Amino acid sequence: MDTIDLDAFARVPVSRDPFEHIVVSGFVPGQVAAAARAGFPDIGCGGLIPVSGSGYGEGFMRLIEALRSESMRQAFEAKFGVALDPRSLLVTMRGRCRRYDGQIHTDSESKVVTALVYLDDDWRADGGRLRLLRSADDIEDVVAEVPPGPGTLVAFRRSDNSFHGHKPYEGVRRVVMLNWMVDARAAGRERRRHALSAGIKRLAPAAFDTRAGLLS
Repeated sequence: MDTIDLDAFARVPVSRDPFEHIVVSGFVPGQVAAAARAGFPDIGCGGLIPVSGSGYGEGFMRLIEALRSESMRQAFEAKFGVALDPRSLLVTMRGRCRRYDGQIHTDSESKVVTALVYLDDDWRADGGRLRLLRSADDIEDVVAEVPPGPGTLVAFRRSDNSFHGHKPYEGVRRVVMLNWMVDARAAGRERRRHALSAGIKRLAPAAFDTRAGLLS
């Protein structure tokens, strides 16, 4: 069984209303998603954490290797019509959603393409479902809503109107995020920033349970 379904990815057209995006259910096949979920690290704090080094479960690392592959990059280049430097790829993960996460934003200008791969099983909560939006101030102005179900991928090309967010949810929410940055230097900066933030949160997680302490 392939780790990721690039054929399904190729078949789904890019929607350009109101910004370039694509949603692919089953991008990670069910058994692969279950194995990745079983190997997903136990993350006790919120925020993004860089995927680096070792210590992850075998199923999770198998998925990460596929997401970092040359064939994955080439598929995204073809889909979005943009050259993506492999050195610019930043891979992070989030294991827990905080009650104030999901505020509407567009992503920073240092990002070119963002992709999210969800690994949770049978999502039932109303909150935590990513919404692609038409405006900066209305979470109900929805273009598409993406439950964080097993193996679903949502990707978009960053723009000044690539608004997205979700309703509040607090609890476990497993997702791998890929960002192709404008260049390798920007990817390095973000990687270091998230690593520093994650280290501080592990030492003093309670200090980051308010918006004032949010670093990522």
